Amino acid sequence: MSNVSYHISNLLEKMTSTDKDFRFMATNDLMLELQKDSIKLDEDSERKVVTMLLKLLEDKNGEVQNLAVKCLAPLVSKVKEPQVETMVDTLCSNMMSDKEQLRDISSMGLKTVIAELPLSSSGLTLTTSVCKKITSQLIGAMGKQEDVSVQLEALDILSDMLGRLSGALVSFHSSLLSSLLPQLTSSRMAVRKRSILALGHLVPCCSPALFSQLTGHLLTELAKGPPTSMTRTYIQCLATISRQGGHRVGEHLEKLIPMVVKFTSVEDDELREYCFQAFEAFIRRCPKEMSPHVATVTQLCLKFMTFDPNYNYDDDEEEQEDSMDIEDGLDDESDDEYSDDDDMSWKVRRSSIKCLDALINTRRDLLLSFYSSVCPALLARFKEREENVRADVFAAFSTLLRQTRVGSSHHGLIVASSDSGLSKEEEPAVAMLKKQVPMIVKALHRQLKEKSIKSRQGCFCLLTELAHTVPGALEQHIPALIPGIVFSLTDKSTSSTMRIDALTFFHVLLLSHPPQTFQPHMQVLLPPVVACVEDSFYKITSEALLVTQQLVRVMRPQGQTGGFDPKPFVREVFSVTLKRLKATDIDQEVKERAISCMGHMVCHLGDHLRAELQGVLAIFLERLKNEITRLTAVRTITLVSASSLKVDLSSILPEALSVLGSFLRKNQRALKLGTLACLNALVTHHAASIKPAALEPVLSELPALVDESDMHVSQVSVTLLTCMAKACPSSLAKISSSVLPGVFRLVHSPLLQGGVLTAIVDFLQALVLSKTSNLGYSQLLKSLTDPFHSSQSDATVIHRQSYHSVARCVAALSSACPKETPGTVATLMKEVKSPGSPESARVLALLCLGEVGRTGSLGGSKEVQGVILEAISSTNEEVKTAASCALGSMAVGSLNDYLPFLLKEISSQPRRQYLLLHSLKEVISACPASSLSAHVESIWALLFQNCECQEEGTRNLVAECLGKLTFVNASQLLPRLKQQLKAGSPLARSTVVTAIKFTIVDQPAPIDSLLKDCIGDFLKTLQDEDINVRRVALVMFNSAAHNKPSLIRGLLATVLPHLYKETQIRKDLIREVEMGPFKHTVDDGLDVRKAAFECMYTLLDSCLEGLDVLQFLDHVEEGLKDHYDIRMLTFLMLARLASLCPAAVLQRLDRLIEPLKATCTTKVKAGSVKQEFEKQEELRRSAMRAVAALLAVPEVERSPSMADFANQIRTNADMASIYQSIQGGEGEGLGPAESMDMS
Repeated sequence: MSNVSYHISNLLEKMTSTDKDFRFMATNDLMLELQKDSIKLDEDSERKVVTMLLKLLEDKNGEVQNLAVKCLAPLVSKVKEPQVETMVDTLCSNMMSDKEQLRDISSMGLKTVIAELPLSSSGLTLTTSVCKKITSQLIGAMGKQEDVSVQLEALDILSDMLGRLSGALVSFHSSLLSSLLPQLTSSRMAVRKRSILALGHLVPCCSPALFSQLTGHLLTELAKGPPTSMTRTYIQCLATISRQGGHRVGEHLEKLIPMVVKFTSVEDDELREYCFQAFEAFIRRCPKEMSPHVATVTQLCLKFMTFDPNYNYDDDEEEQEDSMDIEDGLDDESDDEYSDDDDMSWKVRRSSIKCLDALINTRRDLLLSFYSSVCPALLARFKEREENVRADVFAAFSTLLRQTRVGSSHHGLIVASSDSGLSKEEEPAVAMLKKQVPMIVKALHRQLKEKSIKSRQGCFCLLTELAHTVPGALEQHIPALIPGIVFSLTDKSTSSTMRIDALTFFHVLLLSHPPQTFQPHMQVLLPPVVACVEDSFYKITSEALLVTQQLVRVMRPQGQTGGFDPKPFVREVFSVTLKRLKATDIDQEVKERAISCMGHMVCHLGDHLRAELQGVLAIFLERLKNEITRLTAVRTITLVSASSLKVDLSSILPEALSVLGSFLRKNQRALKLGTLACLNALVTHHAASIKPAALEPVLSELPALVDESDMHVSQVSVTLLTCMAKACPSSLAKISSSVLPGVFRLVHSPLLQGGVLTAIVDFLQALVLSKTSNLGYSQLLKSLTDPFHSSQSDATVIHRQSYHSVARCVAALSSACPKETPGTVATLMKEVKSPGSPESARVLALLCLGEVGRTGSLGGSKEVQGVILEAISSTNEEVKTAASCALGSMAVGSLNDYLPFLLKEISSQPRRQYLLLHSLKEVISACPASSLSAHVESIWALLFQNCECQEEGTRNLVAECLGKLTFVNASQLLPRLKQQLKAGSPLARSTVVTAIKFTIVDQPAPIDSLLKDCIGDFLKTLQDEDINVRRVALVMFNSAAHNKPSLIRGLLATVLPHLYKETQIRKDLIREVEMGPFKHTVDDGLDVRKAAFECMYTLLDSCLEGLDVLQFLDHVEEGLKDHYDIRMLTFLMLARLASLCPAAVLQRLDRLIEPLKATCTTKVKAGSVKQEFEKQEELRRSAMRAVAALLAVPEVERSPSMADFANQIRTNADMASIYQSIQGGEGEGLGPAESMDMS
């Protein structure tokens, strides 16, 4: 300690030296000392250091002064409060000094101190007291009218302070406001501007009353009709506080808009510019509240975007455009020479166009009206003479295109259906855009040849957006665009970014249009692109290689013969690409793209390369061995080996195979998958050139890859084995000891399903047919079924999923060897009948019989029917379920034999009805519509007899069968379901509504258009008097919103009020039940509320633009105080909303925080059971996730209540630890919750 004090007093002594260099070095050393974390100063040293530094601020030498200011920053956190206050006092009084230099240095010092004041709760007292000191001094300084520079500095410091520490100044807000408002009338422009900035920083966290006072003041001042310069200031101030205060302006808009509209008619360009900036701020910050004013603002924007009083756009310009190209250029220059420097009208045009941009951006719902009003107006402004304004016109038009794209991808659910008639009516916006394409191209193609780089970049960006939004739309216009692209690539004066933009656009164009469009222009297009490949700047080279790759594809698309002859172009493309391919001292990106581009050449044009081909393949092999380029090389070899030109790879195959084998050991997943795909292609297309021994290195690596830890890799590995079994069966001789055990382990894994299972089934079939290994039908069958025959103790390990997997495999083997089937079936039946066989074996045998029957190879065997029926009557639950499954599968295989029998059993056996309905569901799900249509009437009648069953489980099954049966003949059966709604009892109604849920699937289906017309009628059940019908109606609505939002988008306005109504707690549904001495409350409305909140959560993802977010938030807020399950849901919703529409959430922040705070701070009663503790813990974690999402919203801590809560979290150890665990990675954060669910 004393050592430090001694060292520092030494430095302080040197600082008094007369030599400026000594002072400078000593101050520098002091700064380094202060920056060390370990330094501790005693009070005496603190005082001395502070006094010394403040003295040095008045030093004669500027450099010493600067260093002294820098020392203040680390000092703030190292010294105690009284010293900081001394610093601040001195700095503030120096601010008022007459010496300009001292003033400047002191204000820098103050800014430094403000930037270092602690925000954490521990330092808040210091921060608050310092801020109070500074603020009171600054307010005094602002009052000094005689010296403007003091005022300016004071305002500047104030802005800094409000920007960073506004929360600490709450008590000062009103006095600050009253001292800032008079500054708006200052005669000095700079003072007014800085006052506006300071007000902007004050707005976000001042109280609503103050905000109203501020807007009120501005309104009254504006109403007095002040001189234009003052009006400008007030309007500018409005725009700033709207940008900063966001949603708060919403409630004042009614008064503000007419005022601002009035001022657009004043003949003053800058004032108009500020008016439009204010509109833009209103639109971006309160799109909802602006709704009534959108039409007015749009009209004004359209009027003023063409406002150019000093320039005459000739109407005949259009007609002469082509002949005038050359003179145009000269004209432009002479125009600029005599340009009118005082012409400010471009500012008006620019601000009105930016305002339109904001409108398009925030109001997707008005897209169609924009296409009829805004789109033509923007198109007409493409001829704008001011370069900066033109760039904004392009930007606004690009926004329009982007919004159209967002819309069309949303509606893309039905569009994917085969007939294109549907897609036209689906997106009217795109249809309107297509009509405009010729106009767009006409307006742009001249600009592509202009000197102005900014214009050309704007054109390319716009055209890129257009190609993305409507792929193929530019097909007719390619000839008009090509000269522009070529010009940008060849023009000597063009910058490199311009070339890159042109290449990027060309690449998008090639990808989104058919090859035939470009073939006639090859002569013109290729040379400039080839020249770019030779360019010295690597980014241009790499973009040009991407384009070349696409051009190669255009020269000869896969599968096209005849037509265009690529021969004249092959040489030049080949030589430049080869040069880049051989180079090893170039950028990584260029290396990869050169490999890929050459790969495409070999794949599409390999027959033109004859002699050079082997050399290229050798380079590929080299690149395959290089760690940096190996992944690209693997993908390229995959491409080449699958080429329709049958490229001869025998020169590199043996070595490539051993290298590829070694890649399967690597830990890089993308490389593993790429390698497996490559091997697959090689084995499929080049089996003749592969010797069995060459595959050894690959086969030895496969056992490790067939493992349940990575199902996708397993699937690709098994597919590779299948290819080998078909193409080179001899290579699989030793497989039984290596890969097969892994494959069987996978079959018995509970995780196996979908694609992997299909791959294994194919593999087993290929293996049994290849007859190579010593593994025939019986051995494979034995390996599959063995685990199920072992003693009872192991059987507990077998998962239900693996029964189904094994049954699929057995059926596949038997269909591959039809001779063996009868024997297998007999064994399986014996297995089911024998009372001695373990349960697992009987269940498996039943499922195997079902799967074998599914292929139709059992016929209508009476014996099998008897065995199954007997099993359905068994006392063992597992056996019963398996039997019902088997019966369904057999009926799929031979419908006419089994279906009438099944229907008869359902009506005559009420006790087995549930199981038999399961069989029927299987039949309806798996049979094609054509074979079912003959039986529809009988099934339909039977289902309706059972739709009022008391058992909910049975009713749900009936509903699922009805829903899936509707697919068979939707146009007739949907109206029947609709009839049933009017006729049936509450139970029947709930069954019908649930049936509709099963007609909504997530792929496009022919039933969609019919559903769209009638789903509104089914949603009317949301108003049903029966609570259960309302619940299932909500579940159905949720399913529609999740799987096919396009069905319900148009109905939101009518459905939402009923949905919101169901989220409210209803007292009449809560009853008390006495359980012995205890009273227990039961809420019958809980399930309905839960279903309603689930719908709300789904709507956030699929129909956000159809929601009024503020109204939505009202109900979320209610849910935050509801039952455990509902709170969990609303916390999730809050987190989603914070990222989707932060502005609205900020608007409601104060009301949302209370319930969150309540949840986070609740403690469970001491004597509660373990579940209570776990439940509360999970609730708190969930609430904390929502809080974390809110804290991620920018500007959120400007809200005093949120800042307060955030501090509470930081200071309370318990809450802080939950918050840390959630922030520390969602994985860890979710740990306890997951483990709790599993138990």
